[in-house]
Amino acid sequence: MNTLPMDWAPDDDLRDALIKVPAITLSFWIIKILSTTVGETAADFLAINAGWGQNTTRLVMAALLATALVTQVRMRRYTPWSYWLSVVLVSIVGTQITDLLTDSLGVSLYVSTPVFAVALAVIFAAWHKVEHTLSIHDIVSRRRELFYWAAILCTFSLGTAAGDLATEALGMGFNNGVLIFGALIMVTYISFRLGGNAVLTFWIGYILTRPFGASLGDLLTQAKGDGGLGMGTMWTSAMFLAIIILLVAVETYVVSNHRSQPAAQ
Repeated sequence: MNTLPMDWAPDDDLRDALIKVPAITLSFWIIKILSTTVGETAADFLAINAGWGQNTTRLVMAALLATALVTQVRMRRYTPWSYWLSVVLVSIVGTQITDLLTDSLGVSLYVSTPVFAVALAVIFAAWHKVEHTLSIHDIVSRRRELFYWAAILCTFSLGTAAGDLATEALGMGFNNGVLIFGALIMVTYISFRLGGNAVLTFWIGYILTRPFGASLGDLLTQAKGDGGLGMGTMWTSAMFLAIIILLVAVETYVVSNHRSQPAAQ
């Protein structure tokens, strides 16, 4: 069990050993986008195709997410399977939160989108006020990790609302959603490469990958008559989960190999 105090932060020499999140690589962004798509497709599959219903699906996924996050927070260092399991479950629950507000409570996407944006801004403001940083390279204490996961959950809910607002309420469609959000991600990446603030561009990119992944999921799963490719939620979810598992297995090998090198010298 991690017994470090909530506000404890290590010296620079210990930072790499205690970091709780993965390095920002191409693999990171691929798994992130696949996770967002699974969040869109898996929630629909369980609630509709598997016959669980929305309420049961929400309760089960919320319980699984709580368990995964407790496990993740108790880890002493970055552990790929625990981290990415939490991300996939956050993606599903984040989608369900937005769907609950929109479909069950009748909250307009024109309302929920700015509300989630404000909520995320409040989380960031509190995080920065307490910790003086929003960099994910500094997730080395339990309190920072709790701020991090609160922000992650909010980004998924915001991304879902923004994506639905663009593709459904504004009539943009799935194809245009993929193209437009993909273009915005590319602009964000170019801004970073040209010297843009690393923390700001990371979080903008993180938010944008959610509606991009959701639009991609809708494009793949929806019937051809509705503008999709007709793959269905089961096959899309299974295919993307298989790719996620493969990439996480590779990540686990790379991380384990990297950590074993100093001991072998």
